[in-house]
Amino acid sequence: MKYERIHRAVFIERPNRFIAYADLGGKKETVHVKNTGRCAELLIPGAAIYIQESDNPARKTGWDLIAVEKGDRLINMDSQIPNRVVEEWIRDGGFISGVTEVKPEKTYGSSRFDLYAEAGERKIFIEVKGVTLEENGVCRFPDAPSERAVKHLEELIRAGKEGYESYVIFVIQMKDVKYFTPNTDTHPEFAEALRKAAKAGVHVLAYDCDVKPDSIRLGRPVDVVLSDPVLKESAGALVEWYRANKRELPWRERMDAYRVWISEIMLQQTRVEAVKPYYERFLKELPDVRALAEAPEDRLLKLWEGLGYYNRARSLKEAAGEIVEKYGGKFPCEYDEIRALKGIGNYTAGAISSFVYNIPKPAVDGNVMRVVMRVTADSADITKASVRSGIEEMVEEAIPHEAAGDFNQSLIELGAIVCLPNGEPKCAECPLRDACRAHAAGNETDYPVKKKAKQRRIEKRTVFIFRDAETIAVRKRPARGLLAGLYEFPNTEGHLSRKEAIAYAGKLGLSPVRVRKLGNAKHIFSHVEWHMTGYEILVDELEKNMKKNRKENVLFAGLDELADKYPIPSAFEAFRSEIFGNGRK
Repeated sequence: MKYERIHRAVFIERPNRFIAYADLGGKKETVHVKNTGRCAELLIPGAAIYIQESDNPARKTGWDLIAVEKGDRLINMDSQIPNRVVEEWIRDGGFISGVTEVKPEKTYGSSRFDLYAEAGERKIFIEVKGVTLEENGVCRFPDAPSERAVKHLEELIRAGKEGYESYVIFVIQMKDVKYFTPNTDTHPEFAEALRKAAKAGVHVLAYDCDVKPDSIRLGRPVDVVLSDPVLKESAGALVEWYRANKRELPWRERMDAYRVWISEIMLQQTRVEAVKPYYERFLKELPDVRALAEAPEDRLLKLWEGLGYYNRARSLKEAAGEIVEKYGGKFPCEYDEIRALKGIGNYTAGAISSFVYNIPKPAVDGNVMRVVMRVTADSADITKASVRSGIEEMVEEAIPHEAAGDFNQSLIELGAIVCLPNGEPKCAECPLRDACRAHAAGNETDYPVKKKAKQRRIEKRTVFIFRDAETIAVRKRPARGLLAGLYEFPNTEGHLSRKEAIAYAGKLGLSPVRVRKLGNAKHIFSHVEWHMTGYEILVDELEKNMKKNRKENVLFAGLDELADKYPIPSAFEAFRSEIFGNGRK
């Protein structure tokens, strides 16, 4: 968009919303102000402005305000220009390809939208908002309450439900800004309506402009922050802190998608220090996707033994098969393709995408949720899916495009080593301490708020180590349910007395030579606790004398087989240790 008849002047004052006075070469001129917003931070006495001479000699005001200088930045003030700039951009193919029609001001319902476009079967409504309010690189809209703007958003939602594509485009009438966010100070209702529209599928976009005294054209995309901008403001500090303070971890040595994937699945529900030896052992035997896809299940589960949640390992193998079949064994590099793999949720997909490929997708785990809820002093229940979704949206909006992986890892790392879950967080070491609202109030440990979990069901069980001089009895659990497909020592419900234990052995065809009472043990699953007691029962010729019970699927393993072949879950670790002692194989 080009202007003609542009002159540089000096702003004097603005007696009302519609006119201003300017000094043009020592002469006081009356200038028409098209932008009726307050613009108080721009139109200050002495500011350099650019005005256009009217080509209508009958007009009372012979000039129009076009632009104003604010420091090193030139800001366009022509409120009639954003629509024209966007229309010009669409016609030039900058929006979507194949546009066959563009119309200004098309009525829909009780609203008149700024632009309407068609491209093939696509029918698109576009509402354009010019933005001139800027502070420290942050642009906001509106600078005054606008019920009309809220109404337009509601109509765009309705249009979307009826098959139209709906867009709000914020035209930032200046260059080199940090991000756009709705103005919650001036009009919180508009901010809420904009968030609601975005959730309903209305596309919210922002672009800056290349502004010169005599021209303006649409420039580059500007980040849109619809949620709390505190993380966005802190992104640079977080990345800098992470790069200076990150732990040396084996999966960080080389950011390869396969290595990151394996580590992230292992780290679910498991401490970092506990994972390290399993990770090294797993990668040594299964160094790539194809090796994992081809691994026998029992061997895979043996490598996983002690990590728990064994379905994670099965999902790894299934996903590896998908990668071999669909992608020739090469790990996919698009977020949606990664997210579609078996066993991969939002967090893992975000971690792989951002750590390895620098894709700006969030990776929100428990550490990140804790950090965010403390920084924002948000007392919402983090067990609710909607709360987690809100945190993911906030993190995604804050991700710096040039450092997506380091930003995500900074939040995870901060929660792991500084913003701790139990006891006092190390606030003196935290790069967010000045921004953290919980820290400001001195109540960091009140967050996050988590609904009290449903009390776990307690099951009593008696575990048996049936053995002779050479072998030990194990059995395979059913293919479905708790610890599916893994191996265990025979066990039964209830806590049996010594006499009851001997009777139980007798039902299996065993005559005990020696009975030794073992200690008690407890294992916690998600919804159940096993409270266990045990007996070691020595017999002669175990395999020969034990009745073959197909339902129990009993096997007889030597010590080496038990150590190397059969995956026994950590629920039975206390009893496994009775066999091998503390020097666990």
